[in-house]
Amino acid sequence: MAEKTFNITADTGIHARPATILVQTASKFEADINLEYNGKTVNLKSIMGVMSLGIPKGATIKVTASGADENDALQAIEETIKKEGLGE
Repeated sequence: MAEKTFNITADTGIHARPATILVQTASKFEADINLEYNGKTVNLKSIMGVMSLGIPKGATIKVTASGADENDALQAIEETIKKEGLGE
């Protein structure tokens, strides 16, 4: 299993549009990809799960991936978070 932690820097946090982009990115991979925030873990391939977390600016999130393409998946998620200006 691979994991990476991110700090959310976007003023609006992770709202509908960036959540959709993250879900679309995660869905390209076979690995199980989870997003953890505030003690709750959801499937990063589920838009409802991601939205239910209500991730604000300043939050620290952890993304974990488990499966054959876990490293590629985590790399793509990281690139998406940085490219969309969501965090670091």
